[in-house]
Amino acid sequence: MNVPKLDRLVPSYIKGFEAYIPSKPDPELKKLFGCKQLYRLNNNENPLGPPPAAQEILHRFETHRAAIYPSGDSYYLRDKLAEKYKLHPDQILVGNGANEVITFAIKAFCEAGDNIITADKTFAVYEWVAIFSGYEARLVPLKDFCFDDEGMLAQIDARTKILFICNPNNPTGTYWNQEKLCRFLDRIDGKQIVVVDEAYCEFVEKEDFPDGIALIERYPNLVVFRTFSKMYGLAGLRIGYLAGSLEVVNIMRRACVVYSVNTLAQETALLALDDPEHIQRTNTLVKKEKAYLYRELTRLGLPLVMHEGNFVMIKLPISDTLAYRQLMACGVMVRSMTGFRYPNYIRITIAQHEAMEALIQALEAIL
Repeated sequence: MNVPKLDRLVPSYIKGFEAYIPSKPDPELKKLFGCKQLYRLNNNENPLGPPPAAQEILHRFETHRAAIYPSGDSYYLRDKLAEKYKLHPDQILVGNGANEVITFAIKAFCEAGDNIITADKTFAVYEWVAIFSGYEARLVPLKDFCFDDEGMLAQIDARTKILFICNPNNPTGTYWNQEKLCRFLDRIDGKQIVVVDEAYCEFVEKEDFPDGIALIERYPNLVVFRTFSKMYGLAGLRIGYLAGSLEVVNIMRRACVVYSVNTLAQETALLALDDPEHIQRTNTLVKKEKAYLYRELTRLGLPLVMHEGNFVMIKLPISDTLAYRQLMACGVMVRSMTGFRYPNYIRITIAQHEAMEALIQALEAIL
């Protein structure tokens, strides 16, 4: 049998792209690092899990329904989201997590020679999807840990199709207020698509934080991403969505993969929307544990980046990759940030107090 000569088949932009390697399952990590307990503080998951009503449907899901295809376009969920945000259901697309929704936008508007613009230290999937799709990703350095509006505007040219803004930003937690976002959109003047990723918006209670979806009528080139993975605790079910003007969403629908969101995810998300108390419970926990971390990390003399969201970045006096291995041996899993262009930083997820205490004890031990 002839061995295929893959080199001539692989595009240059794929050859230069490194695959993301996910972490091993918990049992394998425990064996590898010799720890009995493992606190996962690396993925910004909600420590309270899904809202109670959503948990209930997970327990009583009728297994025979697993043989039946889901609603191909998340019909009832789009209806409920449209009612919540005062939109038409066709202004919403639901996808298999944020990664797929990002792909909808890029695939719908970009072609060979085009570029997207985002920050150099933000959610990396905007950059990754653009690059492995064959498009240029222009990365603008953050300014004081925040997206630089002037820097992004300066990078626009005739081939710029989309600008991605993570608000609040992962991993720094900084955000653009209503005035800044509207000023930016006014200067774009409808010439490019502006995507505002609000994956962590439910964690922000500041009065000047903008509701991106409420701005869509005013700015028809605005697309807003949201997710059920973070606040609603459904990361394992992989479900997110976007909202935009009818004209823009109808274009993105052409790049949308139908039947990609499973039945259980759709029905659990429907119930999760009915529990505003879950948001309050989560934010109460996040505030309390952030205050604890601020006090303890200050005591340890460790600089930290703490703004909005359910995560904090900590600067260490040692290599973050070394710290990752040492903390894993203590049963604490964090996100090392060198790969995200923040060498010697780790990002941790706010979790139950027991996990936060374990983190502090582990940091004391390794430092």
